[in-house]
Amino acid sequence: MSAIPDRAMPPRSSQPLLADGRVSIYQPEQQGLIYPELPSFSSAAEERLHLKQRLVAACRAFALEGFDYGFAGHLTVRDPEHPELYWTNPMCVHFSQVKVSNLILADHKGKVVEGRHAINRAGFVLHAAVHEAHPDIVAMCHAHTVYGTAFAALGRPLEPISQDAAAFFEDHVVIKSEAGQVAVEERAGLAVCDWFKGVKAAIHQNHGLLTASRHSIESAAFWFIALERCCRQQLMVEATGIKPALVSAERSRYSREHVGSEYIGWLHFQPIYDHLALSQPDMFD
Repeated sequence: MSAIPDRAMPPRSSQPLLADGRVSIYQPEQQGLIYPELPSFSSAAEERLHLKQRLVAACRAFALEGFDYGFAGHLTVRDPEHPELYWTNPMCVHFSQVKVSNLILADHKGKVVEGRHAINRAGFVLHAAVHEAHPDIVAMCHAHTVYGTAFAALGRPLEPISQDAAAFFEDHVVIKSEAGQVAVEERAGLAVCDWFKGVKAAIHQNHGLLTASRHSIESAAFWFIALERCCRQQLMVEATGIKPALVSAERSRYSREHVGSEYIGWLHFQPIYDHLALSQPDMFD
């Protein structure tokens, strides 16, 4: 795989800037402080390793959250040099055992072009369809979680009951196509892929949660964790039988703008990555 010129992450240039040139209001105005910076790369190989390490960290984070369910669950990130290919976790390997060395590289037809493990058929059907239909989407996450799956049975969107939930206000969809039918045929992927235009998350009725990012695997992973948490909170509030006070549409949009962006998802994942890198160094094997 050939080298490419020095460049920043592709999503970096797409970040809307504040009047003072910062990416986010959370970015410090004061110079010289320790703060996560978006990476830049001198070659495709360097960026590829970075993406693979973050994909593994996302899998390990899912394990910490208890998102495992047998072999179900698949996370993908597009290769930086060959956008028609994507890296994904291996079939029948627990999230906690995913390593850089056992990731697989596959094409949009589900053919494994690098790696020794098989590909998850459902992961190929859904993720490949979305990646192929939306060249701007670089990463996706899906797992069979307890609260997300329960909330998906309701077939309705998340309500802005909190600042956290407002991050998804007008930025997620409810997909009813193929609801409840396991996605093992390619037509199933085609039925849901169009729904991801312009949103970062989807609630697939009778199935569960999916997130997609045009920024990074870190962003896709964090917003999946956040969406599962919001579904849990929504179910807890509804269990009281008391109608919650909702955040207004205006305030929800304001919160989404400042705490619901792709960049903020990436930023939220940085302490998770640092913790995993220190506590689980075997993930780099």
